[in-house]
Amino acid sequence: MDIVSLLTDPATWAALLTLIALEVVLGIDNLIFIAILSNKLPPESQARARRIGLALALVMRIGLLLLIGWLVTLTQPLFDLGLVGAANAYGEPTFETAFSGRDLILLAGGLFLLWKATKEIHHAMEPGDDSNDILDKSPAKTSAPAAFGAVIAQIIAIDMVFSVDSILTAVGMTDDVPIMIAAVVITVGVMMVAADPLARFIEHNPTLIMLALAFLVMIGLVLIADGFGFHVPKGYIYAAMGFSVGVEFLNMIQRRRRARKAQR
Repeated sequence: MDIVSLLTDPATWAALLTLIALEVVLGIDNLIFIAILSNKLPPESQARARRIGLALALVMRIGLLLLIGWLVTLTQPLFDLGLVGAANAYGEPTFETAFSGRDLILLAGGLFLLWKATKEIHHAMEPGDDSNDILDKSPAKTSAPAAFGAVIAQIIAIDMVFSVDSILTAVGMTDDVPIMIAAVVITVGVMMVAADPLARFIEHNPTLIMLALAFLVMIGLVLIADGFGFHVPKGYIYAAMGFSVGVEFLNMIQRRRRARKAQR
């Protein structure tokens, strides 16, 4: 199909808008991770790290789309341990141990997220070590800035995981590579606009850091489950995240009202 026909086809625009919405939702996980990591850098380096991280995500996703023939092979099983879970209501196994390249990437990414989020939670909760208290940003309790290169390396690692998952989802929705590339470019553009406000909001509301870390633990577990063939519906995940954020917003409003009342 030529470009003119593609642009005048209503199905093209429907697929593009659907993909953009889906990619934005899937990109929330990536954005939270980048925001938490970049906030550990010195203030003058934070925005640059977020821009570099999202630019790398864009490059990786477009690169994967250009290698779409190879990408599809990632869903082919590489080896099988021979274990299969009981059938669910749809007659499908609840889990399986026939691992593909995608499964191994999801497992590695899930384990990395679990390790990173658990490490940050441990630092926040460890008694007697104020230097690691991410919930207290007073000058006396601010931890040493992280190394820029180390933060970028971690962003690259998790970008790869989210990019593979995101592109494979896009491949399942349309066969037109130009549509997928356009959706990816627009989505990353939206994420670049949202990255700084999200990071500032998390920075100014420290209790949200613990909530975001809890989200990363949940996302890590979901990636591991997905790697074992146990698919958790994304709607349940985002509904739980939305409910938790709603409760936290109520707590924030309550704390601000109490603070204003105490100042009177």
